[in-house]
Amino acid sequence: MKVVIIGNGIAGMTAARTIRKLNRSAEIVMISGESELPISRPALMYLYMGHMTHQQIQPYTRRFWQKNRIELLLGWVTRIDTKRQVVVMADGSEVPFDRAIIATGSRSSRVGWPGEDASGVVGLYGLDDLAALERLGAQAREAVVIGGGLIGVELAEMLLSRGINVSFLVREQGYWRNVLPEEESRLVTEHIRAHVADLRLGTEVNQILANDQGAVTGVETSDGARIPCQLAGVAVGVQPNVALAAASGLDVGRGIVVDGRFQTSAEGVFACGDCAELRDLNGRVEQVWYTGRAQGEHCARTLLGDNTEYRPAIWYNSAKFFDLEYQTYGDVGPEIRPGEVHFVCQDRERMVRLVADARTRNVIGFNAIGVRLRHRVCEAWLAAGVAVDEVKDVFPQACFDPEFSRSIGAFEQMGET
Repeated sequence: MKVVIIGNGIAGMTAARTIRKLNRSAEIVMISGESELPISRPALMYLYMGHMTHQQIQPYTRRFWQKNRIELLLGWVTRIDTKRQVVVMADGSEVPFDRAIIATGSRSSRVGWPGEDASGVVGLYGLDDLAALERLGAQAREAVVIGGGLIGVELAEMLLSRGINVSFLVREQGYWRNVLPEEESRLVTEHIRAHVADLRLGTEVNQILANDQGAVTGVETSDGARIPCQLAGVAVGVQPNVALAAASGLDVGRGIVVDGRFQTSAEGVFACGDCAELRDLNGRVEQVWYTGRAQGEHCARTLLGDNTEYRPAIWYNSAKFFDLEYQTYGDVGPEIRPGEVHFVCQDRERMVRLVADARTRNVIGFNAIGVRLRHRVCEAWLAAGVAVDEVKDVFPQACFDPEFSRSIGAFEQMGET
């Protein structure tokens, strides 16, 4: 059996490793257009800031391909001929397959502002973006970062580390307010404001300004304000990279539509990771590094004949807002929803939120700001559906920080009673 994997991110690489572990005779071909070796995208900011080297953000060495008997092709795929079962490369060559996996990841979102394609507009997704930031940042004195999510705050921190003045534009009235509850958003907003003097909330972009040579000169907001800059960082999210799937006639929604076995609409063609949309999750595309890894492994198993349906693990994510840590587990929305009760404990810049089902009183989610929680403890409580009152009584068991754990006990109740 010959398997062709398109994309060498965490999903594609995990699929390749899993296939080799389970099938020593399969012929595996990995196609990558970006780089010979995969990179850790969350670590791009640390490479730019000098905290890590290029080698350190590569989880594998060049020996990986030979050791696992995987053929690497460097190049771009234009389409998949699903009937003939061949991958068509940009140079016109073709790669036949028995099974194919699309793991093309995401791409930076664009809004369509006038001037969005000017020289000096850059995102933060791949090595090309990092090279552009290096080139543009060397000449820039002022930068505007557009977008109040995780990539936006990373871009702001990166540029500030190079001595560039940053204006940070956030559409919502509080940082990441479409994800964080009001209390967490307010806490993080003030922390960011302590680092970014020009943080503008409730601000929409009207256009990106450029000179006659097509270079960025500023950003105009919807209220008519013009902010001068030589670099505009656009961080308005990412979208599943579905261009290849669409060109190949596969069913595409927000992502590449797959079933619980990661099978696409074409027999023998699978998709996993950021580019995939599992319809049994009601159209939700919710991807981070560890879900890409889990999907890559499950996709490989089903490709080899395992018919087990994929079931997502308990949701988890983490981030840093400058030096302020954030963790979330389970189901925590930006608002208190009907049928929920919330319990919040805060000590200056440290906060924990417990979310429980109002009827059963079982815990269903956690948020932590400025506090590091033990993953196994929180996951076990959520998996077992432990009563929130019991969790409150023993919550110090989940805390790495003994100082904060001693102050726990005064959880303020919010929502239904």
